[in-house]
Amino acid sequence: MTAVNQPFVRYQVGDIVRMKKGHPCGSDLWEITRTGIDFGLKCRGCGRRVMLPRAKFERGVKELFPLGAPIPPLPAAVLAKGRPKKS
Repeated sequence: MTAVNQPFVRYQVGDIVRMKKGHPCGSDLWEITRTGIDFGLKCRGCGRRVMLPRAKFERGVKELFPLGAPIPPLPAAVLAKGRPKKS
């Protein structure tokens, strides 16, 4: 398969993405905090920040919610745990 057959998606800081694999906290929604060769992501469930290489990020994206689009609510299990407190 060539790059010509794949649609080009431009990601922006502030966009929300649903990833194929969920985070251990139970959420699968991430906010993009950095773009470029690497992507910075912030978990919408617990606030954890991670960096992913562009290729791994693009393979893992399941759904994109552009900035300003309605975002689905977090699962009840994630909300019940609450966000961890920073010490």
